[in-house]
Amino acid sequence: MPFRKIYLTLIFALISYLNFGQNGHLYGEIAFNNDEPVLGAQVTLIGNSVRRITSSGINGEFVFKNLPYGKYTIQTHSLEAKPHTMETEISTIEHTIKYVLEITEYQDLDEVHLRTKTKKEKIEEGGFAVAIIDTKEASVRNLTPNELLDRSVGVRIRQNGGIGSNVEYNLNGMSGSAIGIFIDGLEISTYGQSFNLNNIPTSMIERIEVYKGVLPSHLTGDYAGGAINVVLKKDVSQNNINLAASYGSFNTFQSDIGVTYRDKKTGLSFRGAAFYIYTDNSYETWGRSTTYVNYLGQITRPYRAKRFNNTYKSIGGRFEAGFTDTKWADQFFIGYNGSSNYKEIPHGTTMAVPYVGRFNETAANVILLNYSKKDFLTENLALTINGAQSYRNTYLQDTVGVAYNWDGKIREVIEYGERVPLKTLQGGQQAEKTMLDIDRKITNIRSNLGYMVAHRHRVSLNHKYEGTRRTDQDLLDPINQDLATKSIISQNILSLNYEAETFNRKLKTNLLGKYTSNRTKQTKSEIGVVNGQNTVITKDTLTANSNFGYGGTISLNAFSNFYLIASGENSYIAPTENQLFGAPEINILPNTNLKPEQNINYNFGFRFGTLERGKHKISVYANAFWRNGHDKITQQAVDEDEIEDEEDADIQTTRYVNLGKTQARGYEAELIYIYNNRLNTSFNFSKFRNVFKQEYDSNNNPHSLYGEQVPNEPFFTINANVQYRFDNLFQKNSILNTYYTIGYVGEYYTVWGQPEWSKTPSQISHDLGVSYRFPSKKLVASVDIKNLFNAELYDNFAIQKPGRGIYFKLNYIINNFL
Repeated sequence: MPFRKIYLTLIFALISYLNFGQNGHLYGEIAFNNDEPVLGAQVTLIGNSVRRITSSGINGEFVFKNLPYGKYTIQTHSLEAKPHTMETEISTIEHTIKYVLEITEYQDLDEVHLRTKTKKEKIEEGGFAVAIIDTKEASVRNLTPNELLDRSVGVRIRQNGGIGSNVEYNLNGMSGSAIGIFIDGLEISTYGQSFNLNNIPTSMIERIEVYKGVLPSHLTGDYAGGAINVVLKKDVSQNNINLAASYGSFNTFQSDIGVTYRDKKTGLSFRGAAFYIYTDNSYETWGRSTTYVNYLGQITRPYRAKRFNNTYKSIGGRFEAGFTDTKWADQFFIGYNGSSNYKEIPHGTTMAVPYVGRFNETAANVILLNYSKKDFLTENLALTINGAQSYRNTYLQDTVGVAYNWDGKIREVIEYGERVPLKTLQGGQQAEKTMLDIDRKITNIRSNLGYMVAHRHRVSLNHKYEGTRRTDQDLLDPINQDLATKSIISQNILSLNYEAETFNRKLKTNLLGKYTSNRTKQTKSEIGVVNGQNTVITKDTLTANSNFGYGGTISLNAFSNFYLIASGENSYIAPTENQLFGAPEINILPNTNLKPEQNINYNFGFRFGTLERGKHKISVYANAFWRNGHDKITQQAVDEDEIEDEEDADIQTTRYVNLGKTQARGYEAELIYIYNNRLNTSFNFSKFRNVFKQEYDSNNNPHSLYGEQVPNEPFFTINANVQYRFDNLFQKNSILNTYYTIGYVGEYYTVWGQPEWSKTPSQISHDLGVSYRFPSKKLVASVDIKNLFNAELYDNFAIQKPGRGIYFKLNYIINNFL
């Protein structure tokens, strides 16, 4: 294909490019005067018109890259040691230093202040409505990325059950295709269902960025509600191996391994990670979603039952090799991401009807390319390319033709005076029996060319191409194998960003303009009669549209650490492949008539942090938003006027539809308090009202649903977290961390018209956790108790979530193995 030739040519050009600037790299190691490595110290480098700040890693390591030759001053601050200053000189490509800090028992206020200037704060102060989730503590616990996200401000994870079940993300009322989900800037759909935020180990993740509204240039795409970007760990400055294994409730086993290696002489680097997950997902349900139907057709609701046909297992790995900190590339990696899973499907869209024998298997093989270079070809010009070629397969089987009850036994009916098994209407558990095979070939390439046109004024040109070729065929019916449905979606997005820092860096602005072109084509073939003869009849469905979007952000450092932040955007969102052509493995029917959704969004808020008084630290964040949606794409909900009783709402499938005009107004806030760097607490809440705003129906009559809250959408959430650290407990140089989390979700309805029986009740969950780091700092053991009081918790379409679960985990680190 042409794009392959283009990018291969570019790769060889990049490899042959040499940078002859006199730059070197500084590698450092810090230890206390008791020979223990220094973790989390702030290291500031000053000299040659350069000022950079970093933090020391778990082994006391730090690195500064691409430094002009010359003399430098290095200042080091740690909460556990006296400040340290030293001089050094860079005169070679690689320069290494080692030094010792003197331990002290007092804390200097200036040290605390300096240490808080992290990558997290730099992103948060950039003008975007963004929250940064650090995974350092979570990586040693039994927590998934989705669980971390669900505890953050304004985020609600909609999950259809336990581990491995389908997930949808809601950011203050925006969901579906309006929300971008990324791994290192590439859409997560590229990697398939077997590599997602439910099963990626947190140990692979550096941080999670949650944007609401306008996105930064490297994430520009077909989104308007925001995005979640998972940034994987990339540091290869130290050679180490991380091992972890856990076991817990519902026969859940998880393990993962991570490896990083770098040859300092050549710059050749390797990073890899792999994981395995197995669970029965055999938790109990007892709410209204679970029913039992006896042989007379009488329904018992609610019915206490243990979930069955709910096994999930997944295996995957990501491996990258390349070069870092060379003359021709800051990073150049070619990688492979492979994964597969097996998932039994226990029910449809709601839980009313249990399934047996319905399952799906998925596999994905992804080839990756990552390249970045500052001062590319010329000074102040930076190039970044992220590309992936993905080959995905989904297999769905449903061939069992008898119905089951939630007690795990076959349903019976009376026929001719005898009780006999109840046969399903169409031969399968959900519909017609099927052995459906879906192949997808996905090409996803992002490139970003940025140029510093003046001091603190940057212009970037971004291009994104994503194309999906999909083939659906039913292997159960051989005659249809030559009549496979073929679908193609292609999208090109060209965007331009202008970023500026003015008034002594107190005012930061980012202006965005983007042009999007979308094309879809679906070819369906069937056997028909033409002139009295059987023949293959082919029908093509074509769509094409384009649009222009724009937006901007502003951040004003009004005083001290107080920042005013605002953003606005007018943008369109095209329906995704699953929304258009369906996803039977997650009970989504096709709807090729979907139109693009338009959103006009505004955010305004402030961030105040960190305010320090002695041993106390406080930071505050608050944001208000106003969102106007036109032709909102959302999962179809049942209308009370179209059903006779509650059983009619027990649907097995759904589809995405254009809802019309909606409007959401709301606010969110977060308060973080830290005492003596031992007690760490946070409290956040989000509340909004997302209402249907279409005044007249298709007959020009007043719409009966005007002003009603959009159903099946939680709109009031509260989270509180408390963490306390004990030092030298049981053993000297050990660390014991304790955790407590409480979450609240307000009541909401799942059906239009808000009948009382469709109310999802308010929910409160409690989680406890403890982790113990042994003195060697190589071994960490943790225990987590989730849903401590076995509360009745629900999610998408009132599907009940797991009850109390206890999980044990061991982490082991091997440092400097070569």
